[in-house]
Amino acid sequence: MDFFELIRSRHSVRSFKKQAVEEEKIKKILDAANSAPSAGNLQSYEIYVVRSQDMKSNISKVALDQPSIREADVLLVFCANMKKAIAKYGGRGTELYCIQDATIACAYAQLAAADLGLGSVWVGHFMKWKLQI
Repeated sequence: MDFFELIRSRHSVRSFKKQAVEEEKIKKILDAANSAPSAGNLQSYEIYVVRSQDMKSNISKVALDQPSIREADVLLVFCANMKKAIAKYGGRGTELYCIQDATIACAYAQLAAADLGLGSVWVGHFMKWKLQI
């Protein structure tokens, strides 16, 4: 698919097929995410691949109990790594750069998922300090 067509056609999906996502597709998505630009090439983020139904339910509970989180076959959880960023950039690293790094990586992952024929949705609302992975 043409890149610009991919951008225009990608949209948020909150209803998923009851079908397993192949490990090869997950690997390709993670490779794309890790190819995203980042401040100082630190990649100051962590990506957690969540397949456990219990963990998906826990994540759903702290995200306004959104059913799509429980129903998805796999979740990719992007977390800023403040320790990695502060080492090189101090406060600006923790207040901005690591968050930007995680965000850009997530956007690349969503585009890769769309290119592989998978739906995704950005979930950004979590009860502060309640989510532990």
